[in-house]
This record gives sequence, structure tokens and C-alpha cells, in this order.
Amino acid sequence: MEYTGSKYIGEYVDGRMEGKAKYILPTETIYVGEMKDGMFHGEGTLYLPSGSQYDAIWENGLAIKGTYTFADGLHYDEKNWHYCDGYDRRFHTEILNGLKPAGMAQLTNMDPPRKIPRGYYDCGDGFCNPVTRVVKDYRNRFLRNADDDEHEWITRTCRKG
Repeated sequence: MEYTGSKYIGEYVDGRMEGKAKYILPTETIYVGEMKDGMFHGEGTLYLPSGSQYDAIWENGLAIKGTYTFADGLHYDEKNWHYCDGYDRRFHTEILNGLKPAGMAQLTNMDPPRKIPRGYYDCGDGFCNPVTRVVKDYRNRFLRNADDDEHEWITRTCRKG
């Protein structure tokens, strides 16, 4: 664990992570559930730093069946996914709480929307500096360097501060 930056709180069998456990990854994603031979196995939930979660049945480290829930409570449904599609472009909060009066546009699912630093773009998982192309999460932690394609997409489609 000391080499990966992860933290394991749970049971061991023959020196291997096995049984009920809590596994904290360096990205602050937390797995709570069953382990077998050092892998996610059985029922378990991944809690993401964004507030979203993935409840799944795991088999030898792979999710074989699961449900994704966004931080705002919206459940992803693979077969009947109609959120923000070509027919209904409302945000989840608009579906739950109704539309705003005419002239008061809602720009994101978050209402009021996140304040974007001057000159930066909100690319959905963080802010992008268009000069350095560095994307940092909303807590100002490094996520990635945007390549040419992502940089072009961000500057063409994302909200700018």
C-alpha cells in the first residue's frame, strides 16, 4: 500500500486482502465491500470524490453488474436512458424542480452554476487553463494535460469564465 498510495482497512486471509473491507485509492475514490484474493469480489460500492457512486457485483476485480448514481441522485439506466437526449434537453434539477421563468436560463445542472475563474473553461470535471492546457479538478488538484483534440473541444463547447 505504501508504494501505491492506497489504504486498506479490512480482513486478511493468508496475508491476502479478503473479506469485508474499505479500500481508499490515491484519487480519494473509496471502495467499500467484499474482497477476495486482493481484488474487488462480491457486493461493493465505489464512492467517487465527485459524490457519485457505483454499486456493483464484482468478480475477480471486474464489475459484472452495477448501477451508477450521480451526486445529485440521478440514476443511470443503460436501457432506458432519456436524460438530456435529443427529445428532452432539461437538466436533472429542472426535471425535479421545474423550469425557470422565461429569461432565466439554467446553464448547468448545478443551480446556481459553479463560478469559473476568469479566462478558464469549465470542462465538466474541472477547470481548464487554455494557455497551459492543464485541467485541474474543482478542488484545484491536477487531473491531466488536455491534448489537441480535447483542447479544441473545450474551447469550442465549454463555458468560459
